[in-house]
Parts: sequence; C-alpha cells; structure tokens
Amino acid sequence: MTIPIRPNDPSLFASNRRAFLGRYAGAIGTLALSCLLEQEQARAGGLGGPTGAGLVPSRAEPTRTRLAKPRARSVICLFQHGGPSQMDLFDPKPVLTKYHGKPYPGAKLEIHFDKQAGNLLASPFRFHPHGQSGMVLSELVPHLSEIVDDLTLVRSMATDSVDHETALRLIHTGKILAGRPTWGSWVVYALGTENQNLPAYVVLSDPGGLPVDGIRNWSSGWLPAIYQGTPFRSGDAPVLNLKTPRGVTPQARAGQLHFLDELNRAHLKRHPGEGELEARIANFEIAAAMQTAVPEALDLSRESAATRRMYGLDNPVTREYGTRCLLARRLVERGVRFVQLFLSHQPWDTHSKNAETLKSLCARTDQPSAALVRDLKQRGLLDETIVLWTGEFGRLPVSQGTDGRDHNRHGFSLWLAGGGFKPGYTHGATDDFGYKSVDRVVTVYDLQATLLQALGLDHRKLTYPHEGRLDSLTDAEVTKARVVPELLA
Repeated sequence: MTIPIRPNDPSLFASNRRAFLGRYAGAIGTLALSCLLEQEQARAGGLGGPTGAGLVPSRAEPTRTRLAKPRARSVICLFQHGGPSQMDLFDPKPVLTKYHGKPYPGAKLEIHFDKQAGNLLASPFRFHPHGQSGMVLSELVPHLSEIVDDLTLVRSMATDSVDHETALRLIHTGKILAGRPTWGSWVVYALGTENQNLPAYVVLSDPGGLPVDGIRNWSSGWLPAIYQGTPFRSGDAPVLNLKTPRGVTPQARAGQLHFLDELNRAHLKRHPGEGELEARIANFEIAAAMQTAVPEALDLSRESAATRRMYGLDNPVTREYGTRCLLARRLVERGVRFVQLFLSHQPWDTHSKNAETLKSLCARTDQPSAALVRDLKQRGLLDETIVLWTGEFGRLPVSQGTDGRDHNRHGFSLWLAGGGFKPGYTHGATDDFGYKSVDRVVTVYDLQATLLQALGLDHRKLTYPHEGRLDSLTDAEVTKARVVPELLA
C-alpha cells in the first residue's frame, strides 16, 4: 500500500507519538538515500556544493580564514586523563633525586590536598638519551624512545586550573566554563570532512567507560551539533542503531527513510535555523553511507600480521589500546579529520602508588602510541597528520602520602609528532625540581593556537557568533594566546 505524503499537512505534526507510529510504522524513511542521490546528481550536473565542507548551517556565516600552505590535514589526539607525571616520564630532575626525602626548599607549593603533602619524591626510574637528537626519556617508555627523532617534546607546559574538570575544559575548549566547543569541533567546523561516508570527528572510547567530564570532552558546545564528536564503541556494534533491523528489506528501508526525510524537512521548513534539527538530518544522511563505510574502516582483518604485532594486538596488555590506535590510523587514512582516544575515568591521577600505576599505564599505552607514529610515517601520512599525546596537567615534585603525587598546573610535559611540528626537538624547561615551567613557557592557549596554525588556520580569525560577539577557541584578546613558532618545522 502506498501512503500519500503531504509534508504541509498540519495533522502530521498534531498527532502524538503512539498514533504516528501506529499509522506510519511500516513506511518511515530514506533520508540518507535521497540526500546521497541529490549529491550525486548535483556533482553530475556540475552544481558544485560543499564537497568536503560538511554541513554549514544557513543561520550563520562562519569566518574561517585559512593560512597559506597548511602542513597538516588531520589530527589524532591520544588524551591521557588524570595528569601524567612529567618527572617520571619526560623531564629528568637530578636535583630532585639529590634532595629526595627532604623538605621542598623553594617558595610555597600550590597543593591540592594540602594535609597529605610530604617531602621531595625522586623518580625511581632511570632516564637515558636516545636517537640522533639525544632526547632524554624515562625507561618506562622504551618504544617511544625508539622514535624520538620524530617527536616534538614540550617540557614547559602550563595551565590555569588544578582541578580535573576545569583543566580538561581548558585544554579541550579554551575556557573553564562547561558547554563550549572542543577544539576538535572547531577544526571540523573550519575544515569539514574529506570523506562524506564517515563522520569528520570520531571518538574511540574506552570500553571501560567514560572519562572524567564525560561527553563534554568532545562536545560541539554552541557550535552546530553536526560538529560534535561521534563515539565509536568497542565490540560488534561500534555505532548504535546503524544496522538495518532483521526482516526489513532494502526497498522497505528506502521507503522508510524517504518518508522520514520528508517529515524532517517539512518540520525544518516550519522552524528554519534549528541547528539541532539540521544536525539530526545531516546525521541521518551520513548514517546510510556509514552502514558500509564503518565496517570496512574498522575491519582489522585487512591488516598484515606484522602491523598487528607492531601495535601489540598479540599481547593482552596492549591489545585494547593498540586496537584503537590502529583504528585511528585507518580512519585518518580514509579522510576522517579528527580522531580522539580517551581512557576511562582518570587513570593517570596518581595520588597513591605513583610508580606502580605508571608502570602499568606505560605497559598498556607505550607500544601502541609509538606504533601509531611509526605506521603513519611508513605510509607517508605522518607529514600531514598531527599526533598529540597529553593530559590536562602534571604532578608535584613532593609526595602525597607515602608514594603518590598531587596535581600540578604550573609545569607538565606533552609530545607531538608529524603535521609540521619540528622532529627531534625538545622545547622549554621546568625548574630544578620539575614544579614550574620557567623557560619558553607554553600555555594551553598557545598550544591551541599553534595546533590551528599547523592546520592552516588563524586562531584569531576562526570565529563563530555567540552571545552577541564573535567567539573563538583561543579568545586571544583575553588569553594572550600566541603561536609558538619554535615548535613548527
């Protein structure tokens, strides 16, 4: 039976959900199919359109000034929730070792848990120089030590918050307030996607659960919802509700989606400028294409045995994180613009058992992280892909309790690779105890500005109208954000 579609019929929007489903349950549909056909027709007819630009809502005309000759086209962010300890991983401190067990001699430390503060705590791990650059790293990261000549190590990071949630929002969104767009959303807003069959911004979530601050870590905030991250879960169903239900033929599915498309667009016509609705329509449209693109992109059986071993898929300790790192490479290889990996909760938050926890975390993440950089390089993708490894802040040089370290916003380390960043380069320094960045300090705002620069974007001109002003990721007039040219090749 054919049901006539009258999008302008007010009765379509007057019925309740139960009545609607009872009347139309067998015929909802092809939003995606109709959209894709329209796109193919437009390309065939030479009508142009936003190829690779993603959805740009009609209610706002974005300002997206591009710089000349961007080095990078994509980003993989390996985010380490909790605050990795810089003096145990990347920032050797002989003076800290010398005065181990003695009171901190400098000015008063900013301590989060003041009553648990102890004396100076040396790192129990050895540090050695590696590669032609002589970059010095901890014994905890032997695989990373093999690729130091491809890394840019920043030892002089600083942020404005010592609390997890606010520090996370700072490094992801540029402000401590919740509800702002993450930098991944800004990148996708500016550059769009290179693959219309996959989301431009993909989050490879930890099967153990959400990180601290949850989905805010990849929210589009007040940017249109189409620019938020799309989580891919572990397991047989990485994207929920993507598969066609059993018993539904392709013809029936096409009819369903076509009818749903008619309803959505009729509703949008009645309520123009609804960003959430526009995003919903666009998400439905890409969902149809994802039904074939996602399984292919996530099919690791297509990878060689040598590649799987390189990422540690043959080892139960590294298998899970290695799988996600390998998926990240496959996604950027297929034109996904921004891929982000998270860990559940905040495992690097070592208030107790600092050394024991770091051993476990590095055993899990070091090999896959290094393999990602090595794999991108051997495939010719590293030059155009930024890999960023960072947490939200660092740790203190004194003990918390007997064997832990408290939060530290004044000094921490991170590393980058590829995408126009200077390889084999160590930037800046903290003081003798690793507490405060003192040489060539890089704030989180500077980091954001420099990342955008590598992608060919001017952080001062990448804006969006919000609450009566043109807002931006770095808000440079307030934060004094600046590009750090020394980090770029």
